[in-house]
Amino acid sequence: MHMKKLMALAVAGLMSTTFSGSVAAQPINDNQLSDPRVRQAIAYAIDMDTIAETIFEGQAVPAVGMLPDGPNKPTDLEPYAYNPDKARELLAEAGWDSNRVLDVVYYYTDQQTADLMAAIQAYLADVGIQMNYRLLEGDIGSQISVVPDDPVNGPSKVTWDMLYGARAALALQEYFNRYAYGLKPMIPNIPRMNELVAKVNGTTDPEVQREGYFEMEHIINENVYQIPLYYQQLFTYESDRLNRNGAPYGNEQYNYDWAVETWTIEPDASGKGVLYTNAGPAQFFEVPWQNLGIWVHNKFAFDTILEADGTLTPIGGELADTYSVSEDGLTFTFTLKDGLTWHDGEPITVDDVVFSIGAALKFPITQPVLQATLKKIEGAEAYVAGEADTLAGVTTEGNTVTIKFASIDPNVLLSFSQFAPLPARHFEGVDPLNLQQAPFWQKPIGSGPFKIDEVVMNDYTTLVPFEGYHKGTPKIEQIIARPSSDNDGNLLVNATAGKADFGYTKSAADVPGLEALDFMNIHPIDIPYTRMLWINQFEHPAN
Repeated sequence: MHMKKLMALAVAGLMSTTFSGSVAAQPINDNQLSDPRVRQAIAYAIDMDTIAETIFEGQAVPAVGMLPDGPNKPTDLEPYAYNPDKARELLAEAGWDSNRVLDVVYYYTDQQTADLMAAIQAYLADVGIQMNYRLLEGDIGSQISVVPDDPVNGPSKVTWDMLYGARAALALQEYFNRYAYGLKPMIPNIPRMNELVAKVNGTTDPEVQREGYFEMEHIINENVYQIPLYYQQLFTYESDRLNRNGAPYGNEQYNYDWAVETWTIEPDASGKGVLYTNAGPAQFFEVPWQNLGIWVHNKFAFDTILEADGTLTPIGGELADTYSVSEDGLTFTFTLKDGLTWHDGEPITVDDVVFSIGAALKFPITQPVLQATLKKIEGAEAYVAGEADTLAGVTTEGNTVTIKFASIDPNVLLSFSQFAPLPARHFEGVDPLNLQQAPFWQKPIGSGPFKIDEVVMNDYTTLVPFEGYHKGTPKIEQIIARPSSDNDGNLLVNATAGKADFGYTKSAADVPGLEALDFMNIHPIDIPYTRMLWINQFEHPAN
C-alpha cells in the first residue's frame, strides 16, 4: 500500500474532535445494526476526505447524501464528517458489543477496493468495531439482492452485515426505488419511504418529484439506512487503432446509441480488423435486464426496443420502427421493424417481446427503473402473484405491441431504451425466477450488431458481425473480449500489451497508467454514480 495511505490510517485515531449530546433511538430487533446510533457511529468513524485524497488520488468526491449535487438534493443534510469521538460515544450509548466481528462483503476486484476495505477496517477498529472483509464471487446478484419472505421482521436471506457497492442511476428514482415494500434485502420496511417511492414514480412533474427526493434524502440521512461514501466519474478509454467515426460518448453503464456498427479499427499484423475489449463472462452471460449496458453482450449482442443518446435521453426506435405515448401517459404503443431476425436467423416477433416483458417483471433482480415501469402495467400484480396467466395490459396486433399502464410511469421511454427482448423459444418451461440458470446463458443468441461466436469461459469470448443486422453489417471484423467484472483488475496489463482498444473503468487508480500509454485516449464522463455501504439491519443466521 502507498506510504501516504499507510500514514492516513496510522493517524486516524489522532484526528478526533469532541462531541456532546445524544441520539434518542433504539434498535428494532436483536441485531445491533438495527440501532441508528450504531449506523451513525459507523458513518462518523470513516474519514472519507482522507481516503479520497490518498486511496483515490483526489479523483473521488466524498458524498453527502445519495444523490449527486444538484437541484434535486437538499443542502442541509448531515455530512457525518470524520469524528471518532462522536462515534465512540454513540457506540457506548447503544451498548455496542465490541466482541462482535462484522462480515463486510464487496464485489469489485480492483486493488483500490481492497485498499478501501483495509482503510475502513482500520477506521472502525479505532472506534471499537471489529470487521473482516471478503470478495463475493459467482452469482453476485443472488448474494446481495434476494429479499426476505417477511420484509418487516425478516430474517434476511443475505447473511452479510455490510456490503460495499454502488448505485449507478439510470433515473434519479433508482436511488430510492428499492425502498418500496418488500424490495430491500437488508432494511426492514419503512412505510413513509413506500409512500414517497410511489409519489416520485407516479408523476412526470419534476417539482413533485423533487419534493419526494428531498424528504427521502432526509429520512435516509437521519437514520443512516445506508452510508454514501463518494461520487465517482467514469473513464472511457480507446486506443489509437480505434476510430468511432463521430459516434457519441455517454454513460457506458447503460444502453445508448453508440453506433458501434460504424466503428472501424486498424488491421492487425495479419490484416484482420480485431477490436480487443473486456467485460466478457467468466462463468456465464448475465441476463441483460439486471445491469443493462455494462457487459460485452449488452453492448454488442442485444438490441433494445428504443434507443437513447449519450445523455440517456430517448431519441427514437431501435428494434421499434415507430412508437407513441398517449396524451394521458397511460398507453405506450410501438411497432417492430419488418424483417428483424435473431442471430440464428429466426424472426424476432411480438411474442418474443411479450414473453420478455412478463419474464422481466418476474425476474427478481431486474434493474430497478425498468422494474418500476413494468410493475405499473395493468394486471402486473395479478400476473406476478400467479393469479393470471397473461399480462392484461399487454396486447398485440400484427407487428404492434400496446402496453396499458394502471398509473403514469415517468420513465416509460427511458426504460424501453434499455430493454432488450429475448428469444422466447429458448426459455420454454423455464421459471423466470430461475432465468439466470438457463443453459441459454452459456452462449446466448441475440439481436444486435455482433453475434457471439466462440466462448471459452474464464478465458475469452469472440464476437463477429451479424450480416443480417437491420442497421447494416458492422465494419469491425471481430471483437475479442476478456472476462472481467465491473472493474477490470487486468486492464493495465492488457492495455500495455495492446489488448485493450475500448472499454471503461470506474477505478481512478487505472487512469494514470492508461494516460501514460502514448497510444491510449481517456475521456472522463460525469455520471450519477454513488459508492456506498449497505447495512443489514435484519436478524439473519450469521449473526
